[in-house]
Amino acid sequence: MNLAEYKGVYVFAQQVDNVLNGIAFELIGKGKDLAEALGTEVTAVLVGSDVKGLADELAAYGADKVIVIDDPELKEYRTEPYAHALASMIEKYKPEIFLVGATAIGRDLGPRVSARVHTGLTADCTQLEIGDFPINPIPGREQKHNQLLMTRPAFGGNTIATIACPEFRPQMATVRPGVMQKRSKVEGAKANIEEFNPGFTPDHKYVEILDIVKSVTETVDIMDAKILVSGGRGVGSAENFKLLEDLAEVLGGTVSCSRAVVDAGWMSKDYQVGQTGKTVRPNLYFAVGISGAIQHLAGMEESDVIIAINKDETAPIFDVADYGIVGDLNKILPALTEKLKTEMAAK
Repeated sequence: MNLAEYKGVYVFAQQVDNVLNGIAFELIGKGKDLAEALGTEVTAVLVGSDVKGLADELAAYGADKVIVIDDPELKEYRTEPYAHALASMIEKYKPEIFLVGATAIGRDLGPRVSARVHTGLTADCTQLEIGDFPINPIPGREQKHNQLLMTRPAFGGNTIATIACPEFRPQMATVRPGVMQKRSKVEGAKANIEEFNPGFTPDHKYVEILDIVKSVTETVDIMDAKILVSGGRGVGSAENFKLLEDLAEVLGGTVSCSRAVVDAGWMSKDYQVGQTGKTVRPNLYFAVGISGAIQHLAGMEESDVIIAINKDETAPIFDVADYGIVGDLNKILPALTEKLKTEMAAK
């Protein structure tokens, strides 16, 4: 493999029903940072049927070029035609870096594509940067420069691993939604579009879709919340989460939780914040009864304002909190909720 042939940062711009997933814009944003470090450009790869009209939106968030792979076989997501589309694109355009969102689709698609083009894949990344590998020089071993360093949780989130792929290209990673930041939208941007179609011949590997049933859920996506009241093991019980719900209702916020709460069966994993849950960036984050383990901090430390409530004054959560209250949450939360109700009623 001639590594010098591979140039540019490419991102998979996931869409469903001709609506772009927010992870596409996040990947472009991070892709721009990586591209600037390498002195190259960011290309978004748009796959689907009749999706060309979405290209300008990708350009508005920073894509320097958009490769459109448009075919009726790509109308709904199916592993085989999508994997064929992306593997063929990689073989033709030879990207140095290729990023895919760690969504349900991306987690299915990324490994298939990496296997077809004979490269590695680091899954569920929480941080990406350009650097040297090995990170610390090892006597007798060449240290390679301008490598993609891919950081992800390992061993159930109990440690952090940084991985590189120095011998093969492209360097591929799936990236957890909500971790990277999209750039500001540039209104009126027009995409530099290049169309590509490798041709699709259905075979026995093509899944036949008989029917599509869209489920309706009442679950709130905590990644979109501006105010989160998050509880940990220190809340004490599932019943005690009523105190958090009351506070969230007054603030117009949403309740979330730590991994310990999910493990205890008090709340659904849909509401879990942290390395093995979701990454959030609310304007206001209440950490109630949460000690502040590194796995949880990784999912919420980018919040604008963090307020910690914990009876343990040595809890690590206070190291990242903007405001801290040491005391019994069973007394603090009702008093705080009542005070906020009074203040808001006065307005």
